[in-house]
Amino acid sequence: MARAPLVPREDREVFVVPLEVRPEHIDANGHVNNVVYVGWLQDAGTAHWNARFDDATRARWSWVALRHEVDYLRGIEPGATGVVARTWVGDPQGPRFNRYVRIEDGQGRLCAQGVSEWCLVDARTLRPHRIAGEMIAPFLATV
Repeated sequence: MARAPLVPREDREVFVVPLEVRPEHIDANGHVNNVVYVGWLQDAGTAHWNARFDDATRARWSWVALRHEVDYLRGIEPGATGVVARTWVGDPQGPRFNRYVRIEDGQGRLCAQGVSEWCLVDARTLRPHRIAGEMIAPFLATV
């Protein structure tokens, strides 16, 4: 049974990433394969991070995905256009936080949703590091 639809918190920026449905994404059942959705969750998180932080910050810090959980709600068919991922972050817990993603078709219908747990690491040593407040601020909604 699928969970209730994920709804962004009002205090979080919702970052939108256009997604391309390619022929190789389509499985034997005629819709986007489940593995592709997991990749889209990771791609959405990476795009949000890259859009909000400069090269120096991204060279110092990296993120490691610890787990992905996906609810598949509606298939996306070959040739679909206007597909997007909408993503936002949760609250930091030491070096970790959850990232939430909704994948919607061109009509705005929820096709899949997911939660990924990410861990901030020092890019050189790969050791976990507590997420500082200044690293969350760029993900907050502007009012």
